[in-house]
Amino acid sequence: MKAELRSLPRSLADLVAQHLVASGRFLDEDPERAYLHARTARRLAARLGGVREAVAITAYLAEHYDEALTEFRAVRRMTGNHEVLAMMADCERALGRPEKALTLSQDKHARDLSEATQIELLIVAAGARRDMGQTAAAIQTLDVPELTKRTRAEWLPRLRYAYADALEAAGRTEDALIWFHRAAGADAEASTDAAERAAKLEGLEFTDLDEDDEDEDAYDEHDAEDAYETEDTDNAAEDSDESEDVEDSDADAEDAYDAGEDTDDVYDDQDEADAEDPDDDVEDADAGEPPEGAYGAEDDVEYSDDGDVADRVDEGAADLAVEDEDVNADLDGVVDDALDGEIDVTEGKSGKSEG
Repeated sequence: MKAELRSLPRSLADLVAQHLVASGRFLDEDPERAYLHARTARRLAARLGGVREAVAITAYLAEHYDEALTEFRAVRRMTGNHEVLAMMADCERALGRPEKALTLSQDKHARDLSEATQIELLIVAAGARRDMGQTAAAIQTLDVPELTKRTRAEWLPRLRYAYADALEAAGRTEDALIWFHRAAGADAEASTDAAERAAKLEGLEFTDLDEDDEDEDAYDEHDAEDAYETEDTDNAAEDSDESEDVEDSDADAEDAYDAGEDTDDVYDDQDEADAEDPDDDVEDADAGEPPEGAYGAEDDVEYSDDGDVADRVDEGAADLAVEDEDVNADLDGVVDDALDGEIDVTEGKSGKSEG
C-alpha cells in the first residue's frame, strides 16, 4: 500500500493516507463512518488496489453488500488477491443468493487461500446449504479434520460453533451440546456465545450481574424519591441548562457527520455504473476474471498527476475536516497503521456466516 501511495503526488498521497487511517479508526465502533472515509479515499485515488480493498471491506462491514461485492471483484482483478473470496460469498448469501455463494466457495483459487480464509469460506458454504434447506449437507460440509485440530487460531471456535449450530438445527441435541462446549473451550476471547448456547441446552440460565446492579440502583432510587422532591429549584434549573448544552453538542456533531456524507454524492453516480447482472457472477467465479466492461466507468477514468490534483486535494481535505479533524498527515506512519494494524480483512462478518 505504501508503494501505491508513493505513485501519487505527495500532497494527494498524504490526504488519501489520512482517510485510510480515519477509516481504520472507526472500523469497529462506527463502520458506516469508516465506509464514508474509505469512499472519499477512493474518489481521490480510485486506481489504487489498496484503496479499493478498504472500500470493499468497510462496505461489507457496513452491510452495503451490493457495493462491497462490486469492489471485491475490482480488488481481485486489480491485485490478483483472492483472499476476499469468503467475504464475497458471504455478500452473495446476505443478498439472498446462496447458490452463487456456493459457486464462489468452489472457485478454482479456493485451494490456494490461507487456512483461515478456507475455513471462513467453508462456514459460509455451510450456511448457504442451510439457507437452501440442506441441513444434512451443511453438517457434512463442516465435518472436517480441522474440527479437532490443536490450535489457538481464531477460526477454530467459529468452525466448532457453526458445526454445533448445524447439529442442533438437525435435532442432534446431544452432539450439539458436545460441540458447543468444545467451541467455548477454544474461545478464549469469547467471540461466540457458545457457552450460553451449551447452558441453554442443559436447561441452565445465566444471570446478568449488570441487570441485578440496575435493579438494586432502581430500588435505592425509589427509597430516595422523597429526598429528590425536596431539592432546591435552582438545581433543577442548572440541570436543565446542562441538558440543553448536551443537545446542542449532539446537533452540531450530527450536522458535521451529514456534511461528510454529502461529499461522496459525486462518486455515487460512478458506483451505479459498476452494478452488473447477477447472472454474470457464476461466470466470474468460474473464470477467475470478471467479464469485460462489468466494472463500469470508474475504472476507466484517467487522472493526471498535475492538472486536477490541487482540486482533488482541496475537496478531500474538506471532507476530512468534517469527518475527523484530529488525523495527522504523516505518510510513513499512517499507512502502516491503516492497513497493517487497523483494517483486518478476516475479522468482520455480516452475521449470516454462522447459520
